[in-house]
Amino acid sequence: MKRWLLLFVLLLSTTAHAHKPSDSYLKLHVVDQQISGEWDIALRDLEYAIGIDTNGDGNITWSEVREHRDAIAAFAMHGLKIEGEGECSLQLSDLQIADHTDGAYAALMLAGRCANSPKEITIDYKLLFDIDPTHRGLLNLDFGGVQTVVFSPDRKQIKFHLGGSGALATFLQYLQEGLWHVWTGWDHMLFLGGLMLPAVLRRTRKGWVPVHSLKVAVWDTFRIVTAFTIAHACTLSLAAMGVISLPSRLVETLVAATVIFAGLNNLIPMSQRGLWVLAFFFGLIHGTAIAGALLELGLPTDQRVLALLAFNIGVEGAQLALVCLVVPITYAFRYSTFYRRAVIIPGSVVISVIGMIWLIQRAFEIHLISFGS
Repeated sequence: MKRWLLLFVLLLSTTAHAHKPSDSYLKLHVVDQQISGEWDIALRDLEYAIGIDTNGDGNITWSEVREHRDAIAAFAMHGLKIEGEGECSLQLSDLQIADHTDGAYAALMLAGRCANSPKEITIDYKLLFDIDPTHRGLLNLDFGGVQTVVFSPDRKQIKFHLGGSGALATFLQYLQEGLWHVWTGWDHMLFLGGLMLPAVLRRTRKGWVPVHSLKVAVWDTFRIVTAFTIAHACTLSLAAMGVISLPSRLVETLVAATVIFAGLNNLIPMSQRGLWVLAFFFGLIHGTAIAGALLELGLPTDQRVLALLAFNIGVEGAQLALVCLVVPITYAFRYSTFYRRAVIIPGSVVISVIGMIWLIQRAFEIHLISFGS
């Protein structure tokens, strides 16, 4: 029991705020020799990195941000370098506050200049990677055409060519983002985990009964994740195209509700047949949620459909990889009492409780549990 309690606490510590990881949003315009742009960095990240909450009351004010202007500028500029045919200068021209879906950000207005009019530039991004490996830098670059990329600890330096990316480069980039969305999205993973935990079992009046073949388990799980992807793709595409727009707080709360259902359904049976239908319905909600982050990243105006297609293929590929990994392993333990009592039940409880915490935090803006920064 103590071991399960420890696991539960560890999971909460890593997921209490995991639905919105650490991101910064960098927009750059390079025209001839001139560089201009805006770089939004979360105040919570700046507090964690350099300490800007002067009085330590947990509430960062505009006056405190202004007070630390030089420190913020030095920290940010240390994490960003641009080279054309030689190094390009870049400095802070103004400091403002910007609001994003997850809170307040310091908006750094940037200005710079290259020695010559570059045909290609290299951007080196290393902000926060040394203290937070989950941090990502979302770049929207206008360099003779809009290009969007995500910087990560294993992708710190990227070269860009004047005129934008080709179709293949765009496809591969957004395919990678789709894969990353599943593998690092705790909302997504916990919801799918709740559905996949009993994938090799069927509930009857007598309790859980093992499926009779691996093919049946894989096929049923495949239908669930594919229905989820199709729905996810529909609302993601509509939201990214600006056809639909829902309040972020409402959508995030509904996503938390789907996580609760995925866990509770294994403990208190509410729906056992046609789970793919429920997965489709809930996928509509998850697709709307991720659209906000995708819009923050930006979509190439001339390759928007290709980018969305690649992103959704990446989502489906990541989910099918999980199916191929998880289902055969759990199939080997389908007759095990240990799997039913020590994996399905505790796992479903953890999923449900985390979902409930998220729902309360998102619906009422009450932070029940806060770990780290």
